[in-house]
Amino acid sequence: MQKKQFILLVVFCVSFVTVSMAQHKRYAIKNGFGIIGGLTQYDIKTDNFSTKSGNGFIGGMVATVDIPHKWYTVSYGLQFSQNSFEITGRPSAATITQEQIEYELKVVQLAFMFHAKLLSDNLTIDLGPQLQYNSELDLKDDNQSNFVINGYDNLLAQDITPISQFNVNGVVGASAGIGGFKLRAAYSYGFTNIFKKLNDQNLNVGGNANRFEGNQSMLSFALMITF
Repeated sequence: MQKKQFILLVVFCVSFVTVSMAQHKRYAIKNGFGIIGGLTQYDIKTDNFSTKSGNGFIGGMVATVDIPHKWYTVSYGLQFSQNSFEITGRPSAATITQEQIEYELKVVQLAFMFHAKLLSDNLTIDLGPQLQYNSELDLKDDNQSNFVINGYDNLLAQDITPISQFNVNGVVGASAGIGGFKLRAAYSYGFTNIFKKLNDQNLNVGGNANRFEGNQSMLSFALMITF
């Protein structure tokens, strides 16, 4: 229910802002709509665990607002992605054999972006904030749920799945293309601690007293088609 309410709120915000910009009377504003699809590389930067980035996919929609005589354009984007990454662990506390524990994460992101025109609309530098709602971590292989996380004696793979679900990111990237077709590369970095919720779980961390801290990192390469 919470997920449905969030998605409805995001769609309403995108629609409202787009209509508001379209009604501006002072400039010859050109509005557009686009769809995007591509691939991602995802990781969580943290000192608590040994992680390895994984691949995923992304899709979404973008509302563009172009003021021709300005040096920039703006856009509002809603995108969905499914990502994966790995954390090093071992089958039990008594073993020394290391294995990679793969997690999956579903993400909904709403971004407001400025696009600085380097070569008219054919080449832009993109920058802006991004709001995110994500799922908790999902183990790809349920048989690894009782694996022990490296660096701990009793912390299990299933123990760290309830991560924080609302996060704020910053995005920087570039877009290049001709006409209605553009390639877009973007890097998202999490300003908020995506592991913050773990600190309230009373997890068995033994003598490791470090608080859980992590910032997500997502690189995406996508094709955008505008209408």
